[in-house]
Amino acid sequence: MRALSGLLFRYYPGDYVTIHQALVKGCAMTVDAISLEVFKNQFAAVAEEMGVTLQRASFSPNIRERLDFSCAVFDSGARMIAQAAHIPVHLGSMPASVAAAVEAFEEFFPGDVIVLNDPYHGGTHLPDITMISPVFAGGELCYFVASRAHHADVGGMSPGSLPLSSELYQEGIIIPPLKLRLSGWTNEGALALIVANSRDPDERLGDIEAQLAAHRVGESRLSAMMIDHGVETTIEHAEALLDYSRKMTEAVIEGIPDGVYRFRDAMEGDGQKEFEIPINVALTVRGREMTVDFAGSAPQVAGNVNAVTAIVESATWYCVRLLASEDVPVNHGCFQPVRVITPPGSVLNPRFPAAVVVGNTETSQRVVDTVLGALAGALPDVIPAASQGTMNNLALGGFNDGAQFVYYETLGGGHGGSSAGPGLSGRQCHMTNTLNTPVEALEYSLPMRIRRCELREGSGGMGRNPGGNGIVREYEFLAPARITISSERRLRPPYGSQGGGPGQCGVNTILRRGVPEIVGGKYTAQLKAGDRVIVATPGGGGWGGADK
Repeated sequence: MRALSGLLFRYYPGDYVTIHQALVKGCAMTVDAISLEVFKNQFAAVAEEMGVTLQRASFSPNIRERLDFSCAVFDSGARMIAQAAHIPVHLGSMPASVAAAVEAFEEFFPGDVIVLNDPYHGGTHLPDITMISPVFAGGELCYFVASRAHHADVGGMSPGSLPLSSELYQEGIIIPPLKLRLSGWTNEGALALIVANSRDPDERLGDIEAQLAAHRVGESRLSAMMIDHGVETTIEHAEALLDYSRKMTEAVIEGIPDGVYRFRDAMEGDGQKEFEIPINVALTVRGREMTVDFAGSAPQVAGNVNAVTAIVESATWYCVRLLASEDVPVNHGCFQPVRVITPPGSVLNPRFPAAVVVGNTETSQRVVDTVLGALAGALPDVIPAASQGTMNNLALGGFNDGAQFVYYETLGGGHGGSSAGPGLSGRQCHMTNTLNTPVEALEYSLPMRIRRCELREGSGGMGRNPGGNGIVREYEFLAPARITISSERRLRPPYGSQGGGPGQCGVNTILRRGVPEIVGGKYTAQLKAGDRVIVATPGGGGWGGADK
């Protein structure tokens, strides 16, 4: 995001301060540029402090080390006011969860906590457990705080809850919106049911308690804000922030030439078999509004790469967000000028109970590649080449000395080159903003060794500004384990741009008794102690030919 940050401002007259002052003017009678900046940071700080609490209190490496979670603040109408700089795929999908909670319950009381993970009722995929808490002042509901954390296992047909599934029921426990806490009292039955459906119940309980602790912090900080500044003042500034973000996003869209821009990309299979699954987009810009229509994309598939609409909206809004200054607050206002259309019954808007677990991780990345490919037709010197286009998901679990273990991680790769310079190497890209799990933490927690973790030299695409390199990570198992790999860009390389070459495809290899076997992008198997898994991730596409 930083590579693109602010590039579009070359199209606008005046500097950022002038734009800021012009947009703030008239937002609210008692709001000025200084007070808006103060409240923007205060709302964001609530979400950030929730995130710090969640990380420190969590049990699993996936949350504690990789930071696979997001926290946000919403108003009483379920509109997002602020989100911490956590996971981009949660950008537009968390509001769907809060909206589902509001729809499910007519009344909220202090001390309530709603929990859900159902992708067809505001969730993304089942491992992402979302919690929502109301925040009151003077007996009136004023705000919600929300958190979403990827739990390493929520049941299902394989460890890590990312199976090569063909229906939602196989992916884990389905939690519709329900009250985990009622007026401060824990619903012990619901909590026991959720925990009992995990292969690591102690870890699940610890991570759920960490989310609850984060909510207590968020409620406390928002209450303190309302005491310090007054309820009406905080609400007034929240409204002004939404209006400000909307206008800033409209300014970004206005800087894109009017027209219709099309692009086509494809997934490589659904976990049941390998075949091309097209994703088409027609991006229409008219003045200060944008319509992103995915008509012509593939029908929903039998496997797990279907993505619910909230994920597609997140990926699309993220692409528009890339073009804006980092100073634009991320909230409901950013979404308003962008309309997203997904055909019902398609891979981007499936019907229940279609499998969706990898739609959140892999299909979201392909939506980004497709939307950015379309935007490149309008802004060829701004949009980069394709990044690795996958999260390289690895889920695993088994028994060691009678104790069950489970783990999940994603792996970085190459970023696409751009007019700003070469792509970054060995980094997470686009819809995931997680860190890598340090080798020491992984080996301490699990019966495995990391034999290699290095850059995959030469995997980036050629060009005036070459793509970044992927990585090679080699795991050796010290106990039997079932693994599931869900990855993309094993057959279709990340595309280059403006004459640049494509990045190299990723490669997944299983090493049994010293004999290597190259396997597909989506693969599951039972491994023995001593077996190894080698994941070589894709490089980014190159940008610009010799004449660029």
